[in-house]
Amino acid sequence: MKILVVGSGGREHAIALAVSKSPKCSELICAPGNPGMANLGKCFPVDVADPKAIADLAQAEHVDLAIIGPEIPLVAGVVDEFRARGLRAFGPTAGAAALEGSKAFSKDIMKKYNVPTAAYETFTDLASAKKFLAEHPAPIVVKASGLAAGKGAVVCMTDAEANEAIEEMLGEKAIFGESGKTVVIEEFMEGEEASIFVVCDGKDYVILTSAQDHKRVFDDDKGPNTGGMGAYAPAPVVTDELLAEVKAKIIEPTLKGMAAEGKPYTGVLYVGIMVTSKGPKVVEYNCRLGDPECQIVLPLYDGDVLELFDAAEKGEIAKLGTPKPPKGSAAIIVLASAGYPGSYEKGKVVTGIDAAEAKGVSVLHAGTKMADGKLVTNGGRVFGVVASGATLQDALDTAYAGAAEVKFDGVFYRKDIGKKGLARLAK
Repeated sequence: MKILVVGSGGREHAIALAVSKSPKCSELICAPGNPGMANLGKCFPVDVADPKAIADLAQAEHVDLAIIGPEIPLVAGVVDEFRARGLRAFGPTAGAAALEGSKAFSKDIMKKYNVPTAAYETFTDLASAKKFLAEHPAPIVVKASGLAAGKGAVVCMTDAEANEAIEEMLGEKAIFGESGKTVVIEEFMEGEEASIFVVCDGKDYVILTSAQDHKRVFDDDKGPNTGGMGAYAPAPVVTDELLAEVKAKIIEPTLKGMAAEGKPYTGVLYVGIMVTSKGPKVVEYNCRLGDPECQIVLPLYDGDVLELFDAAEKGEIAKLGTPKPPKGSAAIIVLASAGYPGSYEKGKVVTGIDAAEAKGVSVLHAGTKMADGKLVTNGGRVFGVVASGATLQDALDTAYAGAAEVKFDGVFYRKDIGKKGLARLAK
């Protein structure tokens, strides 16, 4: 099969790497790709926000299956465009991708189909939102309904923070543009977060291993939220009993509900859960693999990733049988540019990747480019250093040994990835 991987980040590098190892993959191309993905297949410049341009490329290159990495083309309807042309793409339609594209829609689906989640209200004007906040003191969570690059959910621990978040979304600043014109305000949930990834074919599904992301920029969960500073899998907080509850109360009602709405879900459904004292509740849905969780979940899948995605697109997941549980653990350390998630400089020369990979890690590109024959930084999150091991401690030790080898001016990373998981295992 000739495979097209759409996207240019660490998630897509991980997908391309997993797919390239499949005996079913005869040729791999990427669009637009990155310098790391260019080592796996030819890269084509394309605007990921343009479904027609992506489909044009797939048609011209006689692609057998496109795997869509980021949420932007999915919400924009790239899968619908492919299907209209008789082309194959792994991912949800625009209607189904609204589970991520519109938090208001996703909360309404949860309410309608009795999926446990935080109590909420939806607002489109500043005065009503402020009145609600006056009646519901912090802690509280304020979310831009639309896509906001992982930065649209603000956990507000004080009333001042809540009012500032509302002002920034619905006031004159409108920092999220159209995405923030509808705002969801929901109750603050206490507990431990985890990520569950479900590969769906519209009817049947396979659950990949659980993971736990680290969103705050600094150690001990301090500082502003980021796109993710590291992760590990499996997450010990997700026990077999908890996973059974997630399947029965969250995954199955969601998939049955989407089918009943005439929007059967195909592709990857990310379910972010909060493990509360009253059981698991949904924090959010995403319509794709998480980043950086994808980079550790795929290596732990005991099977052929391409075969799984191919079967899901065909509606044939049931033919694959139940996947085996993962062996061992995996961890990823994200190397970021100084200043991230605020303003940061680009163009810093990178060294040490070969030395890092000699330690037994994979260095996945998230924000890099080639300039004058040199690899340089081109984003806030620059690399993900991934390692597997027999135990979580083994995986973390190897990942950190690899991370220490990669050098560029201003590089920083969290030193406490996996701390919660290790503490839970120690008990």
